[in-house]
Amino acid sequence: MIDVRAAVYAGVAAGIVSTLAPIALWLIFYDAFPAILFRDARLTAAIVMGRGVLAPPTTFDLPVMLVATLVHFALSMLYGLILSWLMSRLATPLSTIVGAAFGLILYAANMYGFTVVFPWFEAARDWITLASHLVFGVVAALVYKALSRRRGVHAHDAGG
Repeated sequence: MIDVRAAVYAGVAAGIVSTLAPIALWLIFYDAFPAILFRDARLTAAIVMGRGVLAPPTTFDLPVMLVATLVHFALSMLYGLILSWLMSRLATPLSTIVGAAFGLILYAANMYGFTVVFPWFEAARDWITLASHLVFGVVAALVYKALSRRRGVHAHDAGG
């Protein structure tokens, strides 16, 4: 049985870190920030708001940012729950590997599977998006293990 609260917190923490990671990478490697952040927010908000929010310009739009944030964190919590279920009984080192694999699978599902329904996500297929999904999985795994251990849910994981 998983610690649901720890899983949700792990998803939120991973959602925050996996948002900050690409921002840092965009700032280092590209001269497209913040436009690329606004583009990605529009891609995400379009899941709920429809294709109309995809039209240029890719500038700040409060309703788009709010919807994108809600979608991002709802999915982050869901993915945190799924990952926690997959690795709840594993030791921390193995959980970290499973988290990384989960992040890679999540990237493939989001950027190649879901594009059947939401084709506009093809624009976000790049190494930075891949890296942010990898970061998501690792952070979610580590935070879940730390929180669930602190709450005593997985006391048998003392060796990890």
